[in-house]
Amino acid sequence: MLREFDSTNKSVDDTIVMPLRSDEDVVRLRKTVRESLVSVGFSLIEQTKMITAASELARNTVTYGGGGESHVIKVTQGSRRGVRLVFIDHGPGIADVGLALTDGYTTGSGMGLGLSGAKRLADDFDLQTEVGKGTTVTITKWKLF
Repeated sequence: MLREFDSTNKSVDDTIVMPLRSDEDVVRLRKTVRESLVSVGFSLIEQTKMITAASELARNTVTYGGGGESHVIKVTQGSRRGVRLVFIDHGPGIADVGLALTDGYTTGSGMGLGLSGAKRLADDFDLQTEVGKGTTVTITKWKLF
């Protein structure tokens, strides 16, 4: 189910779609992710992990993907609930995924922990990329009972 905001900023279903084009968009995304995690009942520690992962992936989308969008989705699977985040860009793509997932590897001035760090902080991680067409990264955090 996709939930987009209508003109009154109310969501239409369970997915919130947000642009990622600037640092301000990253800040707005962090707030939205936090609100979604709180509504599902995640602990402060789990919120911090997922917000950190979201921030890293959002910055990658803006910096390396030339901007794009994010989807914040409340999900259920059987009896468990969670929050899934999807980051989509139409940038240059990632030529060597294995290298990009290596701690310390960066094509910029960062520490090279964005992708690999997000992978460690989330319960599920999926990266789809095609050189010249863009990248989609999906992470999910599941609520433990």
